[in-house]
Amino acid sequence: MAGESKKLYAEDDISKLAVLKSTDSIPRKYLMCVAAASVAEATTYPLDLTKTRLQLQGEIASGGANLQYRGMFKTTLGIISEEGFFSLWRGILPALYRHAIYTGFRMSAYEEIRNSLSKTDSQGHQTGFPLWKKVVAGMLAGGIGQFMASPTDLIKTQIQMEGKRRLMGKKPRVTGMSDAVRKILRQSGIPGLWRGCWPNVQRAALVNLGDLSTYDSVKRLILDNTRLKDNSTTHCLSSGCAGLVGAVMGTPADVIKARMMNQPTDGNGRGTLYRNSFDCLRQTVQGEGFLAVYKGFLPCWLRMAPWSLTFWLSYEQIRRSFGAKAW
Repeated sequence: MAGESKKLYAEDDISKLAVLKSTDSIPRKYLMCVAAASVAEATTYPLDLTKTRLQLQGEIASGGANLQYRGMFKTTLGIISEEGFFSLWRGILPALYRHAIYTGFRMSAYEEIRNSLSKTDSQGHQTGFPLWKKVVAGMLAGGIGQFMASPTDLIKTQIQMEGKRRLMGKKPRVTGMSDAVRKILRQSGIPGLWRGCWPNVQRAALVNLGDLSTYDSVKRLILDNTRLKDNSTTHCLSSGCAGLVGAVMGTPADVIKARMMNQPTDGNGRGTLYRNSFDCLRQTVQGEGFLAVYKGFLPCWLRMAPWSLTFWLSYEQIRRSFGAKAW
């Protein structure tokens, strides 16, 4: 009798899970991703601006400009004192548009790939989706998503540097997002919107190797090998590991991406400083040393860690609030 009772409860749980799964449509999950990403981006955006300024300081110095501040904290204080507190959010609008495309796609694509390849055994453990598949799925989802969103990243990077250019006495290149789009299209056409996209795609693939696959793997390890439940504690531990691995993997590509996108262009829309991302890497290492590719690592990690934490906590909570199963 007890066996039949357990069986009934198991069947009831399975039926409930099926109902929950049926409500997890792709558009619904996409919107939940975008909502969580918007919260995380707005919260941590000042660290992204600081990181970009740090990564481009060596390039600015090579042009004969005098650096007024170095390091994460001095850079942040310098921006506040010289440009105003709200300048820390300069370029936030294209950043939000970027995540509406990039994060919405990468999260939805990864989850669909995982759900189609993985199975759950009799003990509730996930099988059929080992680490190497998670790595490949994360890199593909991140790379394709970033390629789609690359124009918004180009615009964001240029807007982020406008405050610094004005303080250096240089003529502003753009006055806002719409102006940046018009000037890029007029100068380089539609392909110009994807200038510097390949280091951007490489960075996104490496970051998602660290972020998605690490979060997924660590969360699964915690649930399968400890007494912790699928709650905020597990999400915090998983997102902390994901942020650290993502920063280590992605910072070099992030430096190259920022320099490729910020360089001036000729009449044909081609960069005047670097021929391609490998040339940018070579010049950076030769001119500033190998550790130059890890410039901005501290704000990158300090930004990725709270971004990852805020995003995953928000995303898991939003999914729970809308009746979707945990990620």
